[in-house]
Amino acid sequence: MREAECNTWETWVAQTPDPRARRGRRYQWATLLVLICAALLSGQQQGAAIAQWVREHAAEWQAWAPTTRGRIPSAATLRRTLQLLDPQALDQALGHWAMCQLPSEAGLRGPASGPAGVTAHRPLRAVAVDGKAVRGAQTHGTPLHLVSMVTHAHAITVAQRAVAAKSNEIPAVQQLLGERDLHGWVVTLDALHTQRETAELIRRQGGHYLMVVKQNQPTLYAELQTWFAEAAEPAEQEHREETHGKAHGRLERRLLVQRQLRPCGRRDWLTFPGACQGLARTCWAQIRTTGHERSALTFGLTSLSPDEATAADLETLWRGHWTIENRSHYVRDVTCGEDAGQAWVGHTPHVLATLRNGALALFRLNGWTNMAAAFRHTAAHASRAFRLLGGTPSS
Repeated sequence: MREAECNTWETWVAQTPDPRARRGRRYQWATLLVLICAALLSGQQQGAAIAQWVREHAAEWQAWAPTTRGRIPSAATLRRTLQLLDPQALDQALGHWAMCQLPSEAGLRGPASGPAGVTAHRPLRAVAVDGKAVRGAQTHGTPLHLVSMVTHAHAITVAQRAVAAKSNEIPAVQQLLGERDLHGWVVTLDALHTQRETAELIRRQGGHYLMVVKQNQPTLYAELQTWFAEAAEPAEQEHREETHGKAHGRLERRLLVQRQLRPCGRRDWLTFPGACQGLARTCWAQIRTTGHERSALTFGLTSLSPDEATAADLETLWRGHWTIENRSHYVRDVTCGEDAGQAWVGHTPHVLATLRNGALALFRLNGWTNMAAAFRHTAAHASRAFRLLGGTPSS
């Protein structure tokens, strides 16, 4: 594929296989997919709204999709397209497209060229991995739970897969990670995924990890709690990073303490696969209106060595994990109305979730930070959606 095509979302989406029987095809598969994507980018988040947009904007999109020969796909045609589209193929196509858009620099810290006598470092690149239930589909008795991988820096989803029926997030995340080349990446995960098998997998795939440790791992949690309650030994190279913030009506203070794990001696019970450092993070918050205070202590493990990540780096990674909740899952739920949607037949809920990931990535790559404003801007003119997709009007 030519490099120019790699940057076109329309090209990647059109590569998904056409499941229709050869007989009776009235529209090209790529045309149907592009129309659905353009409607979604224009703020039409559900099947009925997408079909109405296609019908009412026909005069505008005919120049961008001339292969319809003046015909307008019906609501039933568009609905069947969403139901039949292979969601796994779509996830893979948009994941590859997203990876093409990311900067190609090496990710992990290491020596880089700089002024004489000064060692420069490249920033860490990180992805957050977590799961999300599509509650709108569940209300109709069709459970759908998706796990995804989202970059910290740009909040772009680079991989997604569905959790198998009668299973849970843990094996789904391990399958997702096992399909990726993780060289140059740090994977951040919440306490559910602090599993030895997951840690071994990430290291085997060439990546590093930062995992949160809570009381669902009671032995590991107790060991870290005991260790950090004692004074650090010189060989453990303890470092601290304190940050302050003000948000959501709260005054916040955060203290992260990092210690290097010793491979021998009386600390040898901390032998989590690949772990190099233990972390203790205390957060204090004060409600500004009431003065009420609360605090929480959480532990963590990382495979990054002190030379690869300072305490400031680890605090940034820890906080950056919330990108997947705040800038992906929350936006899909609130701005895109995913949980309120009633789509449940066939592959529709999964396909719409994947297309929403792609839409948010397109907006962010084009400089938008307010997703609601981006949808409103695109909705004002149909041509804006097609240009975002990479299309060109016919002469």
